[in-house]
Amino acid sequence: MAPVVCGMLLGLALYTSSLCVASDATFLYHDYCVIGAGPAGLQAAYFLQQAGRDYIVFERSHAPGSFFALYPRHRKLISINKQYTGKSNSEFNLRHDWNSLLSHDRRLLFRHYSRDFFPNADTMVRYLEDFASLLKLRVQYNTAIIHVTLEKNEQAWNGHYFLLTDQDRKNYKCSSLLVAAGTWVPNVVNFPGSEYVEGYETVSINPEDFTGQTVLILGRGNSAFETAENILGVTNFIHMVSRSRVRLSWATHYVGDLRAINNGLLDTYQLKSLDGLLEGDLEDLAIVKDKKGKLHITLRFYLENRNISAGIDSITLPQDELDNFATRAPYDRVIRCLGWKFDFSIYNRSLRMMPGKGNIKKYPQIKPSYESRGTRGLFVLGTASHSVDFRKSAGGFIHGFRYTTRAVHRLLENRHHGVPWPSTVYPITQLTNSIIKRVNEASGLYQMFSVLADIILLRENATAFEYLEEYPIGVLAELEMQTGRKARNGLFIIIMEYGRNFSGADKDVFYYNRAVGEAQHAWQSNFLHPVIYYYKHLPTEREMRLHHPDWPLPRPDAIHHIVEDFLTDWTAPNAHILPLRRFLENCLSTDLRNFFAESCFLFAFTHQKLPPSCQQGYVRMQGLVGSQELRHHAVQAGLLQNYTHTDFSDDKPPDSHDGSQEQLMRDHEIPVRPLQHLVNAKDEL
Repeated sequence: MAPVVCGMLLGLALYTSSLCVASDATFLYHDYCVIGAGPAGLQAAYFLQQAGRDYIVFERSHAPGSFFALYPRHRKLISINKQYTGKSNSEFNLRHDWNSLLSHDRRLLFRHYSRDFFPNADTMVRYLEDFASLLKLRVQYNTAIIHVTLEKNEQAWNGHYFLLTDQDRKNYKCSSLLVAAGTWVPNVVNFPGSEYVEGYETVSINPEDFTGQTVLILGRGNSAFETAENILGVTNFIHMVSRSRVRLSWATHYVGDLRAINNGLLDTYQLKSLDGLLEGDLEDLAIVKDKKGKLHITLRFYLENRNISAGIDSITLPQDELDNFATRAPYDRVIRCLGWKFDFSIYNRSLRMMPGKGNIKKYPQIKPSYESRGTRGLFVLGTASHSVDFRKSAGGFIHGFRYTTRAVHRLLENRHHGVPWPSTVYPITQLTNSIIKRVNEASGLYQMFSVLADIILLRENATAFEYLEEYPIGVLAELEMQTGRKARNGLFIIIMEYGRNFSGADKDVFYYNRAVGEAQHAWQSNFLHPVIYYYKHLPTEREMRLHHPDWPLPRPDAIHHIVEDFLTDWTAPNAHILPLRRFLENCLSTDLRNFFAESCFLFAFTHQKLPPSCQQGYVRMQGLVGSQELRHHAVQAGLLQNYTHTDFSDDKPPDSHDGSQEQLMRDHEIPVRPLQHLVNAKDEL
């Protein structure tokens, strides 16, 4: 009996074990899960793959870039594709390439796919397909994630796992979740009669369908003007209504505002060719349909306690009281073009994915590090992360979020894998050159102005510095924790800024003398220009939280504006480089010029502190050691005997071994110990 019982127990144990394995197998595990294979999702996948990480990208469609397969409806992108810049520097050229993602493969530059300045959206779809396939990114297509929740686990990276479920009820588990699903849910405003409104996502794009019609468009963004531009030549007239005023991107410097390529209706409005713009709160409107199918605009409060189905004759219209009411003419069609919002529906309440407030309520709440405010380990990438810099910088667009995605990857590498933020150490004499090089080439600083910054961490006694590129300044106080780098001896922060009070409502951005050319007035520069902040100590979280809202950073110990330049070429010796060097020297209390050994020799006797180039060169016996003028100074100072007759005699001295000048200088080198002591003396530095 015993063997039978033992056999049964062993079989039961094996069966139980297989159940556990099966239970675990129901969740396919990856360290990183990425939702969405649009530009941001593919960009994140590229960095994860380059780092050798375990990841998977889930895409609901059969191919990447499903949003661009549908939108914009009229197929012309408004992201520029500049073919020629006159420069060969690839980083500089990305400043004017708003469509390419970052990669090591030169084939994956968008200019190889289209020569159009404003490319077709179908080209973007083809580009994204190639990006995913050529780089062999791990994308799982036809997988729509329909539910995301948390599983508490102290062993997990962030104290919990993310559990994902797709449309086929397959389950996935990951330690970190990167949401790159974009904003694709149409913004809809509900009001009486809104059922008569056609949506941008479904309305006809054939202009012939609008021939001889009168159209009202709800909204005032690029999709609204794109729709108007398409039918401008065939309609009776087009009216456009929105709560906000028209904001032109060339006036606000915000790429998401109305672009010139779509603003034909502004011409026809201002030149009084029947079309027009109106301001009003859409929630206060109501639409009533008459027996002929015409749509009449009225106000919601006129409909209170009235039965719309009773007919239009029983409803008061605004023109009944004000006979010149602007929208008194009936419309044939009303089109909603109100943009998009984030899909919150798939996230369980445990993730606390909450919408923002005010004008960023269409985006999820995230920190300046792009991590969710409600859940550690959940990061939002791409368009949906635009709440960090909404209406300020380019974080909602490819040419901006390709850099913020890289920044998030660097944060994750440090947090989970102990890989510090990439940096380069230079001698302090290279400080000016390093800054000038970056402000003239860097695309991340240029596109994500006032959001991403280069950080220069000074080493002890300011003899060297460590250079970190494109760090999110919103988490500056957390720099040491987020990067694995130490900021104990002061730091410089390099960002790009537009002038304050230059653009916006009621501002003439084309006024005479709008540009500043003199270095002494650089702080008044209006156009994009580099600004350098100097801090003796890393700003605290409290200082970051309480800094003035018009400033990207807390008050620094010193600040320097490099004067704006018409060519965005900050290499002018007198206007750009010299003022910058003097600013840096004042902050560091040192001389950043490069000197030959002769000058260093004299500095050693006339200055308490040697310039860094002398400390790093001359004292280490580098430079013009054997020049005649230097020997003359040494003889006059009494450091060398006068060997003039011996040195330059044609006859070889009897007691000399070889009689060479080089040997003589080696035998009588200038002592370096006293100088080294002077350089290292703490009270002198």
